[in-house]
Amino acid sequence: STVRKQEIIKVTEQLIEAISNGDFESYTKMCDPGMTAFEPEALGNLVEGLDFHRFYFENLWSRNSKPVHTTILNPHIHLMGDESACIAYIRITQYVDAGGIPRTAQSEETRIWHRLN
Repeated sequence: STVRKQEIIKVTEQLIEAISNGDFESYTKMCDPGMTAFEPEALGNLVEGLDFHRFYFENLWSRNSKPVHTTILNPHIHLMGDESACIAYIRITQYVDAGGIPRTAQSEETRIWHRLN
């Protein structure tokens, strides 16, 4: 349904906001402790769990006080039963680099959501 698809977009935006704000506590509440991910920082390797991600929250995002703006483009949502969904999208991140220059980065992301409560 359209309402459920909007809910998936909203929760994805909330997760990205937690990442952008360096809010590891909120991030861990939204992620499965056994999550797996292919991340550019992992150089093509599959990483499991939250420790890999914790490093970036503690050492990168917490020190970046410059504003970050993220946009989700072209989200495609596949509902998988009543409690699960898959979302694939383009993530555009606008930020200011260490030299004060505005930059834009693009990544392609897919997330699997499973409602637990």
